[in-house]
Amino acid sequence: MIASKNGKAPSTYHIWTIGCQMNKADSDRLESALIQLGLHPTQTPKEADVVVLNSCVVRQSAEDKVVGMLTSLKPLKQRNSGRVVALMGCMVGPKTDSLRSKFPYVDVFMRPQQYKPLLDLLGDRMGVDADGCLSAFTPARVSVTAYIPIIHGCDKFCTFCIIPYRRGREVSRPIQDIVREAELLADRGVKEVTLLGQNVDSYGHDLPGSADLADLLVAANAVEGLQRVRFLTSHPNDMSRRIIEAVASLDKVCEHINLPFQAGDDQVLAAMRRGYTSDDYLRLVERVRASVPGVSLSTDLIVGFPGETEEAFQRSVEMLEEVRFDKVHVAAYSKRPGTIASRTQVDDVPHEEKKSRLAEIERLQEEILTTINARLQGTITEVLVDGREKGKWSGRNRNDKLVFFEDERELLGQLVNVRIERTSPWSLQGVAVR
Repeated sequence: MIASKNGKAPSTYHIWTIGCQMNKADSDRLESALIQLGLHPTQTPKEADVVVLNSCVVRQSAEDKVVGMLTSLKPLKQRNSGRVVALMGCMVGPKTDSLRSKFPYVDVFMRPQQYKPLLDLLGDRMGVDADGCLSAFTPARVSVTAYIPIIHGCDKFCTFCIIPYRRGREVSRPIQDIVREAELLADRGVKEVTLLGQNVDSYGHDLPGSADLADLLVAANAVEGLQRVRFLTSHPNDMSRRIIEAVASLDKVCEHINLPFQAGDDQVLAAMRRGYTSDDYLRLVERVRASVPGVSLSTDLIVGFPGETEEAFQRSVEMLEEVRFDKVHVAAYSKRPGTIASRTQVDDVPHEEKKSRLAEIERLQEEILTTINARLQGTITEVLVDGREKGKWSGRNRNDKLVFFEDERELLGQLVNVRIERTSPWSLQGVAVR
């Protein structure tokens, strides 16, 4: 075994992850490779021989957290020059000169899904061939639910988004590879999988033949042992009738769709290069709700985009009031260097105005959710139990609503019918129906 710089071969690792579910899935797969190399996880970076930061730069707040975490690792590296520090994820673009200059103590920079540079470095230090660790990427540690990336990258190039520049163009995985991964996860006790992509609805367009997300949903629905299938994130332009029909007809596919609208004003949508109008979006929502009874909808919304007037913002408010989403992920616009918006549009909405609009959306959505969830009191809902918190079992129903209930039985991983007795905007409380 070849020793590292401080005379000790690496034996432990710590992975710090921030950002979307794709980042979580990437970290899980890297962890699988590190475990195959013989490394063991630690609770904190200071205990680890290998520290990996999986970064997100979609929002300025996320990037600030990454920079703060990177800065905190500098003294750890100074105290132990043999410690390996790696940065991966969306902060790492095709060119790393600027990052290397700013963070010279980082040993490896990896773009999303590009694990090989780190594994090659560790293989050299440990005196082993790391190529074999690249063959199997199912998560090393699984629970009741798991993520399966099905398409990497994005071809949309929305003006506010850095993702296409960091994760590249869309590349779909073959259906047989995804199904095999789902089968392996089911064999290890996973009951629910979420199929992931930056634009999951465009799955398959780059594969031979005419397979699409609907075909993949059919294949995943047939995996023995799985009880539920979800997918995200969708794009309104690619939510086809076939996909909607698959959600309506397949028994394991949950009646929940994440469908970002981003803005309710058509001029703002055009400036974002979203490719649809607010009317197009509303008609799509009508089709989904007409085809999938009881479907729940979540969405993404940006406030304070360049050029968003008060009148334009109010159209986003009206969209929320009309559609009445079950969940809204709202964020204030932050300028991302390298995006089309950063080069061509002026960030002209004051910071305080962005905060005010953000708060107004959050207040409105809390009111909407209070009403929506109150209607569930007294109903019975099916919950997949995935954890325990403060003496209560927790899990989500098919509409992706968080449910807590008390029961003395061991119920982890089981489907349990729960009668809802109390509701709030953020969760439901109930008792198990024997």
